[in-house]
Amino acid sequence: MVRLVLFDIDGTLVHTGHAGTRAFAKTFATEFNLHHGSEKMKFAGRTDVSLVREFFKIHNLDESPAHFRQFFERYAFWLDHILAQSIGEICRGIPQFIRDLQSLPQPPTLGLLTGNIQLGAEIKLRKFGLWENFQFGGFADDHEDRNHIAVAALERGRRVLGKNLQPQEIIVIGDTPFDVRCGKFIGAKTLAVATGGSKLEELKPCGADWTVTDLTQIKAREIVET
Repeated sequence: MVRLVLFDIDGTLVHTGHAGTRAFAKTFATEFNLHHGSEKMKFAGRTDVSLVREFFKIHNLDESPAHFRQFFERYAFWLDHILAQSIGEICRGIPQFIRDLQSLPQPPTLGLLTGNIQLGAEIKLRKFGLWENFQFGGFADDHEDRNHIAVAALERGRRVLGKNLQPQEIIVIGDTPFDVRCGKFIGAKTLAVATGGSKLEELKPCGADWTVTDLTQIKAREIVET
């Protein structure tokens, strides 16, 4: 029986109209007077910290803790501002899938496993009324590497659900090979969904336990009670 389901955010739960990408560009421009470079970067499946580090490297800017703090303090402001003016949407199948998980006789705890910083995750999910569904998560604040964000999520899961929580009692749901990889890194089951950064044919070779076009194609009970 699955006791914990961890969701990625961008491309899995929501589409923000590229608000995160635009907030990155706006922050680099307003805080560091750097107006080019982010358009060449690949954001899907990445962590916020690794993206900022890549941009600093592109411009030979010191990768100091002070610069990271400066970026993320302003990024949250711009993300909130840009999201308020953006047209986004919840990914297909998500509301019903979450309701179905919560309606099971023994509903699993729902959490997040995302490359977003925690405040960015909250800003994005509150926009779409989803934030309150998730009890805890692993975020880019925990580690720059997505695999180790998964480790942080597992450790939090054990603090909440008990030290006896086993990796095979966890499902990681995401839309890129990075999500499948980090789920496998902690020994969790994985569900790949082609609603975001990767197409179905790109996800199938990753060897997830389930690979679907969207979450209307699979039942909550099917993954939790296996």
